[in-house]
Amino acid sequence: MNKENIKTEIIVKDRKIGVLRIGNKEYISLTDLARYADNEEPRLPIRDWMRSKEVISYLGLWESIHNENFKGGEFDTFKNEAGSNTFKMSPQKWIRETNAIGIISKSGRYDGGTFADPDIAFEFASWLSPEFKLYVIQEFQRLKKNEAYQNKIDWHANRVLAKVSYVVHTDAIKSIIVPTITEKQKKFVYAEEADVLNVALFGITAKEWRESNPELADKGNIRDYTDLLHLVILNNLENINAELIEMKIPQNERLVRLNNIARKQMELLKNNKSFNNLEYIENKVNNKQELPM
Repeated sequence: MNKENIKTEIIVKDRKIGVLRIGNKEYISLTDLARYADNEEPRLPIRDWMRSKEVISYLGLWESIHNENFKGGEFDTFKNEAGSNTFKMSPQKWIRETNAIGIISKSGRYDGGTFADPDIAFEFASWLSPEFKLYVIQEFQRLKKNEAYQNKIDWHANRVLAKVSYVVHTDAIKSIIVPTITEKQKKFVYAEEADVLNVALFGITAKEWRESNPELADKGNIRDYTDLLHLVILNNLENINAELIEMKIPQNERLVRLNNIARKQMELLKNNKSFNNLEYIENKVNNKQELPM
């Protein structure tokens, strides 16, 4: 399973229903829901459900609201054909022909199957059984409030403390410690406060990093490709910068102060036992290893 994804489950009337979190969105397993009607061939209830004109209309409306790349022309064709005896539809065909995002089809031993946005999954559950739908909603809401699940999300988020995530070091970041800022950088006025922090800690702005690393920039930003140590310091700098702004300290002076603080914190933390323990725990979590009790 992709390390950026989180797979968990809810229990609905003694049935396990998979929930897949991709980025910041949850998807509920239609495959598992469908087993309520057909445990042996769950794909069949899904296809039967998708033959309905009302369902196609609903799916098209959802996509029109949430998906700017939705292919409306193909949708209109399906809508006109839906409900007839000859009309057939599958999740894969719907995704392929309309560029839909509300339903996703995944292959794989652990997280394979058909998943859908909760709005869509609840509609499918209602088609199966209104009572079943209510239990699904109840358990999904319980999951969202579950502290262990939220902690799991925190560990898999893009950053911990500053939304830290574990990403293997790249050459773009390995060479960066905490550089001393230049006189030119001290005098430059930065339009974004985020760049004040970037220059103080990394020595470059977000734009400069994107221009130097175009391939990496397609998948994230400089903070997504750094390590835990830099992100802990970044979190501290954000808090300190907020206080300096309240004190009305000029930007160029704040930049110098933040850079000095960053270099001092780097020296203090890089060999700190408590921080090393935090790195150890993070590595264990991201590699899905059990932690010692």
